[in-house]
Amino acid sequence: MNPEQLSTAIVTALTSLVDAGTLSLPDGVPSTVTVERPRQKGHGDYATNVAMQLGKKAGMAPRDLATMLAAELERADGVAEVEVAGPGFLNISVEAGAQGAVAAQIVAAGAAYGSSQTLAGERVDVEFISANPTGPLHLGHTRWAVVGDAISRVLEAAGASVTREFYINDRGNQMNLFGASVEAAALGVPVPEDGYHGGYVADVAAQVVAEQPGLLELEGPERTVAFREAGYAVQLRDQQEQLDRFQTHFDVWFSERSLHESDDVATGLEKLRAQGHLFDEGGALWMRTTDFDDDKDRVLIKSDGDLTYFASDTAYYVNKRERGFDRCIYLLGADHHGYVNRLRAMAACAGDDPDRNIEVLIGQMVKIMKDGEELKLSKRAGTLVTLEELVDLIGVDALRYTLARYPADSPLTLDAAEMTKQSSDNPVFYVQYAHARVASILRNGADLGVHPATEGDFDPALLSHEKEGELLRALAELPRVVASAAELREPHRVARYLEDLAGSYHRFYDSCRVLPMGDEEPGDLHRARLLLVAATRTVLANGLALLGVSAPERM
Repeated sequence: MNPEQLSTAIVTALTSLVDAGTLSLPDGVPSTVTVERPRQKGHGDYATNVAMQLGKKAGMAPRDLATMLAAELERADGVAEVEVAGPGFLNISVEAGAQGAVAAQIVAAGAAYGSSQTLAGERVDVEFISANPTGPLHLGHTRWAVVGDAISRVLEAAGASVTREFYINDRGNQMNLFGASVEAAALGVPVPEDGYHGGYVADVAAQVVAEQPGLLELEGPERTVAFREAGYAVQLRDQQEQLDRFQTHFDVWFSERSLHESDDVATGLEKLRAQGHLFDEGGALWMRTTDFDDDKDRVLIKSDGDLTYFASDTAYYVNKRERGFDRCIYLLGADHHGYVNRLRAMAACAGDDPDRNIEVLIGQMVKIMKDGEELKLSKRAGTLVTLEELVDLIGVDALRYTLARYPADSPLTLDAAEMTKQSSDNPVFYVQYAHARVASILRNGADLGVHPATEGDFDPALLSHEKEGELLRALAELPRVVASAAELREPHRVARYLEDLAGSYHRFYDSCRVLPMGDEEPGDLHRARLLLVAATRTVLANGLALLGVSAPERM
C-alpha cells in the first residue's frame, strides 16, 4: 500500500461515515488526503492530520473525529492498525503484505513509476535561457540550463505537455559589435575598443574564414554584416552543441529578430490596444501597467520611433499564448527582480490572468571555487568561464546534480574539489554509488542463478523486516515527491529525496542479507529481497533521470 492508495482508503472511510449519517461535512468529502511518513520511529508507517483539518467543518473536536475515522479505516484492506495521537493525528500501520506489494508495483511500472496525470492537459512553455549569440554560455546560463531542464522534466512527469524554449537575443547593437569584432580578428587588426575581446572571438573568426573564405574578398559594410551573420551562426551552433553535451535539449530556439521580421510585434500591440491599456503621450506609445500593480507605466515605442525591449517582451508573450500555451514560465537571473511585476502586468494588459498564464522565477548567483579562489566571469574582458570549461573541470553529472539539489533562489558557493570527490560526503557520488551497488547485486544474483521474484510467485508479506519496511515506505514516496516538485517548481526536492532513499537502501543492505551464502539454497526470501533491490534500482534511475543525471551500472 503506497501513500496514494492509503489516501484513497481514507477518502473511502470518510465517505462511508458521511453516507451512514455519522459524519456531516457541509463542503463534501475531500477528493484526496495528505499522507506522510511520520518523523519519529514508532508512530506507524504513515500519518495524516485530516481529522484536524476537517474537525471544525464537521462541528466536532478533531480527536473525536479521528477516533471515529480510525475505527472505520481499520476495516480497510491492508491497514493493520490506526492509532489516534495528540489532538487528532492518525498514525497508521499497514500490513506487511500490503506494504511489500509496492516493490512489485514499482518494477512493473518501470520508467513510468513516479509519474502522474496531475497536470494532464496543461500546455506549458518553459523559457529558461535567454542569451546573446555573441559568446559562449557561462556559469549563469549553466544554473538555468540545469534547473530549467529539471523543472521541465518534473512537469512532464506530472502529465503536462512541456516545450523547452531558448530565447536568442540576436537583435540590437551588441550583434553589430560582435560582427565588427569577428571581422577585425579575421583581418588581423585590433578589435574595436567597445567590441568583444575574449579569446573565443579569434576562434570564431578562424572558423568563419575556414567555412567561408570568400568573406575576406568583401569590403566595407557588406563585409561587416557578412562576418556578423557568419559569426552568429558559428556561435549559436557552439551554444547548441555545448547544451546537447550537457544533456539540456531545447524544443524551440526562438529568434528575437523573428518577432520584428514578422507581424508579431504589430499583432501584439493590436491585441493590447484592443484591451484598452495603451495610450499615447509625449510622442511615445505607452502601456498602462500601473493598472495592474506595476510601479510605473512602460514605454513600448519611443518618441523617435524605436521599439523598446519591453515591446519585444510583450510581442514574445503574445506569440507564446497564440501558440497555445496555457502557462508561460520564465526563469530569470538575480538582476531581473524588477521584471516580475512588469511581466505580470503585461500579461494582465493582454487580457490574461497573471496568476494562471504567466510565472516568473528568479534565480540567484553561483560562485565556483577552485584552490580557494573564485572562478571569475567576464565575457568582454576575456576571463570568461564557459559551460564547456565547467563541464571539463567538474563533469556533466556532478555539475548538474549539484546545481539541481539547491533551491534556485538560494545563492550558491560551490567548491570544484568537493563536487568531484568520490566519497559518501559528495551527494551525487552517494546516490550514483547506491544505484551502482544495486546493479551489482542484481548481476551477482543472476550469476548465482537467483533472480527477483515475479508477481506470480512473490509473497509480499516476506518483506517484514523493519529496514525493509523503511525502504519500502521510502520507495513509495517518489510519486508524491515528483508531484510536489512539479507543483512548486522545486526539482531540488527530487535530489534530496534520492539522498534519503540511498541512506534507507544502505541501512537495509547492512541489516538484511539479500543473496545466499556458501552452499545455502536460494529461497523465496532471497527472491523477494532481490525484487526489493530491483525496485530500488528503478526508483534511483527514475529520480536521477528527472535531474538529467546518469545512473551508472558500475563505479
